[in-house]
Amino acid sequence: MNNKYISKRIWLDKDKRGLEDWRHLMEKAGLQTGETLDYTVGIYDDKRLIATGSFAENIIKCVAVCKDYQAENLLTQVLTALIEKMNESGYYHYFLYTKPEKENVFRSLGFKKIIANDDVLFMEQGPDDFSSYLQHLQDNKKAGQGAGIVMNANPFTKGHQYLVEYAAQKNDQVYVFVLSEDHSEFSTKDRVKMVEAGVSHLSNVTVFPTRKYLVSQATFPAYFLKDKAELTVARTQARLDAQIFKEKIAPVLEINVRYVGEEPYSKVTEVYNQAMEEVFSDDLTLVILPRKEVNGSVISATKVRKAIAEQDETLLLDFLPKTTYDYLEKNFR
Repeated sequence: MNNKYISKRIWLDKDKRGLEDWRHLMEKAGLQTGETLDYTVGIYDDKRLIATGSFAENIIKCVAVCKDYQAENLLTQVLTALIEKMNESGYYHYFLYTKPEKENVFRSLGFKKIIANDDVLFMEQGPDDFSSYLQHLQDNKKAGQGAGIVMNANPFTKGHQYLVEYAAQKNDQVYVFVLSEDHSEFSTKDRVKMVEAGVSHLSNVTVFPTRKYLVSQATFPAYFLKDKAELTVARTQARLDAQIFKEKIAPVLEINVRYVGEEPYSKVTEVYNQAMEEVFSDDLTLVILPRKEVNGSVISATKVRKAIAEQDETLLLDFLPKTTYDYLEKNFR
């Protein structure tokens, strides 16, 4: 790097001037400034911010180089600084959101495309990548036409169980994808165990992790913000997530239908359902089932978590399958 350029961390939550400069560069690059970020690096020409990049966990975001300096190889410097810092944090597999026209640039830096649409390009670099995930799905595929369900199951309720049982009656095979992100009250490990116990009586159901490839901080961070999320951003992310499912995952498992629950509460989840309908079009059927009710009350995991906090045994017994209730009794109470 030219010696007159200085690279340093920008503390967006502490440095008011740094935050203003960063926002200005983001806006000039046409990038969102509302992202959740763990670390941000900036490259300066004297006091002028000329390049920046950030990451959240192992997801590289908000990479921008000032137009006047794009011949200076600053992009490589930014990515090198971010990757070194992620390595220090124990991450060796990285994801990247960028604009579709930047594909060749990032490909030359070792990133591989996962999916792209008119709005965004999603890439990755590192071991245990998307191709290995698809191979894992292929290796565990069962014979026959398949159906897909993606759930957080925080925790697994009778509503989730109803959705799986309904799909299992209508299809040769059902593949249940449980969110791998640890951004919920119950850990990924606990949620997977509750789902596996709750579907164990169904011989044609297989449970898979999503890793970072479905409804994750990489593909769909707005999902975890729920109604705090900006809906235009959520819609873009939801379309990308639906596209990954339709174009990459469904063909491997011969999935021709996906089941979701009706969403009366969360605007972001409603946006996701709408995005799936649009993206799937005539290629993949989306079945939206009305939420299951008990005693006139719609079952939801949110209500269950509230009942756990309030020790409302009546509601827990009404809303939870025995497998989940027993799991919670054994491990959390």
